[in-house]
This record gives sequence, C-alpha cells and structure tokens, in this order.
Amino acid sequence: MDFLIEWLVSASVIVGGVFALVGSIGLARLPDFYTRLHGPTKATTLGVGGTIVASLLFFSWQERGLQLHEVLITLFLFITAPVSAHMLAKAAMHRQLKRMKGTRGEPWKQ
Repeated sequence: MDFLIEWLVSASVIVGGVFALVGSIGLARLPDFYTRLHGPTKATTLGVGGTIVASLLFFSWQERGLQLHEVLITLFLFITAPVSAHMLAKAAMHRQLKRMKGTRGEPWKQ
C-alpha cells in the first residue's frame, strides 16, 4: 500500500479514536442527563465518522474503486444521531428531569 494512504488511514483511525474516547469520558463524567447527552451525540459521532473515513480510504485503495458502503453508513449515522438526541432531550424535558444548577433559561417551565 502506498505510504500516503497508510498515513491517512492511520491518522483517521487515531483522530476517530480520540473523539470516541472524549465522548465516552464525557458520558461518564458529566453531571446530569442534558450535559451527558452531548458526549455520545457530538464527539462519539465524529469518532465513528473518523473510523469510517479510514475504512473508506483503506478499502477504496485495496479494491481500486470507491466503496459506497461506508458513505451510506456515514449518512445514516449523521442523520440519525441528531434526531435521536433531540428526541431524548425532548422526552427528558417533558419528564422534567433534574438538571445541573447554573443552567441558563427555563424553556420548559410553565
């Protein structure tokens, strides 16, 4: 395999791994549901995206053609993650889950 492709695949895997690690740490360490929701939906989505980019580069180089499986996975991931996070946040607001002190605004208080 070409040295440049190997370097790009390695860099994509490392960047994806770092984002996934940061998202996982955020999920474990943040204080309430609303702040914990940002870990998996933002950073981990980018982490999986970096890994999929690495897979796209590797298999497109091996097969000498563009692999569309990874593109479809990426589209599915980037479409469903924000929608599911929004639905979880709305459900938590309707259930009036406790939140961290100092949160600005009271959008769900009547």
